[in-house]
This record gives sequence, C-alpha cells and structure tokens, in this order.
Amino acid sequence: MKRPFALGGTLFRTANHLFLVLLSLACVLPIVHVLAVSLSAQTAVSAGEVLFRPVDFTVQSFDFVVHKPEFFVAMSVTLKRVALGLSLNMLLTMLVAYPLSKRVGQFKLRTGYAWFFVATMLFHGGLIPTFLTVKYTGIMDSVWSLVLPGAVPVFNVVLLLNFFRNLPHALEEAAIVDGAGVWTCLWRIYVPLSLPALATISLFTVVGHWNAWFDGLIYMNSLNHYPLSSYLQTVIIQQDLSRSAVTQDEIELYMNVSAKTIKSAQTFVGMLPILLVYPFLQRYFVKGIVMGSVKE
Repeated sequence: MKRPFALGGTLFRTANHLFLVLLSLACVLPIVHVLAVSLSAQTAVSAGEVLFRPVDFTVQSFDFVVHKPEFFVAMSVTLKRVALGLSLNMLLTMLVAYPLSKRVGQFKLRTGYAWFFVATMLFHGGLIPTFLTVKYTGIMDSVWSLVLPGAVPVFNVVLLLNFFRNLPHALEEAAIVDGAGVWTCLWRIYVPLSLPALATISLFTVVGHWNAWFDGLIYMNSLNHYPLSSYLQTVIIQQDLSRSAVTQDEIELYMNVSAKTIKSAQTFVGMLPILLVYPFLQRYFVKGIVMGSVKE
C-alpha cells in the first residue's frame, strides 16, 4: 500500500530537482554566453559562432575596457554610492522597524505610523516633484542625489519589522529587568538575532544601488559623475561614444574588436563585483539562528 506513495514522492522530487536545474541553467547560461562573447574574436562573434565557449580566444575587449578611464570612474562612483547607500539604508531601516515592531500597548501610535509608511509604497509624488526636491535641496550632480531620495526603503522596513515581531519577547523583557534600555535591546538583542533578515535586506540594498541607472541620468550633469549603470546605459546601450573621449590608441584597438564584444566585456566586468557578494551572504539566508534561544 505504501509503494504508490513512495513512487509518487520519488517522481515529485525528481521533477522538482529537474525544474531547479533548468532554472539554474536559465540564470547561469546567459552569464556564460556574455563571458564567451567577450573572450572571442570579432570575426567569430560577427559570424554567430559563439555560444557558451570562446572562439579564437582573445582578451582585446578587456584591454579596451581597461584603457577606458571613464568606466572605472563610473565604477568608483557606484562603489561610493553603494557604501553610503548601504550604511544609510540599513541604519534608518533598523531605527524605523524597531519601534514599529512593538505591540500597541508599548507604542500606541504604532499602527498610524505603520500605515503612513505603507501609504508611501502605494502613492508617490511623481518624477517631477522628486526632481524639483532634489534640485532645490542643492544635492544635484553629487552622490547624495543618488542616496538621499531613497534613504528609507519602506519595503525593507516592512520585512524587518515583521522579523522583529517574530523574535521572542521574553529576551527583551529579561534584558529590561536587568536594566537594559531600548538602545541596548536593539543593538545587543534584535540586531544579532536578525542577521539572516539583515543579510537579505543588505543584499537587496546593494543590488538595488548597483543596478540603478535612471536616477544617475536625471540627477547627474557630467559623465564623470555617472554611476556604472548609467554609464553603461549611455555609452553601451545607446552607443553614445561622443560623451566620452576616444584616443588614437583606443581607435586602433577598437578596429580589432566589435561593439558586441566590448559591450559583453564591460557588462561582465560590471556584474562581477556584485556576483562576488552573494557567496558571503548566502550562509545567512538560512533562518533558524533564534532556534533554541528560549526554552519553554
């Protein structure tokens, strides 16, 4: 009687594993193709011979990227934006989520403030009011115009406050009995026990700042102030090379490569740093750090 159920479970696990493998390939193969194109010769790429392995291996496209100072200037702007944005976003997210995670008896206005923040996710002033606010604040053409407008990511606040609510209240009550204040409870109890949630939110924040390109186009007046994604949008996608200086050596090097190989090389170099972040944060994704902290 148990064999049909065992067979069904085996088929389900097999189908599930097959689906996950196909989903993983759908995510990895485009990256492999971009890398293969960037390492292939111009003629092979133009003939459509490159799929998932380089043809006529060459690194001339990466040489072209290395000789483009604008590319690394844009990357430095993005790194600065990620550092400032991550620090500011995480600090404000924790400071907002902690009081909103309290019960109504502890914070009577919690519900009203929570709905106020949720309303900002549903209703937005629009592009023009946001642009005018940034302009008259005096932060145009600076990295602060890329960081301050989204300083409080409400979606991350909602995720973190729900995680805070699921933490055992007995831990905070015991700390308060021992003389701990709200700041001690936040930094000594809630933050250490919320590492999985904080790591996930940090990853969302880093990816969001790294991939954002539209705000750089509208808030920056100089190409030297563009973040990397805005630079790639302008120079690679729109192919607006007139906005960057091209030397004679670069013209000679450009003759040995194609626009597609250069795009692939710059795209791969641009995505490489963010790909390196994932392995260090993946181990925090497994929830369960609170298990066993309170015994009934």
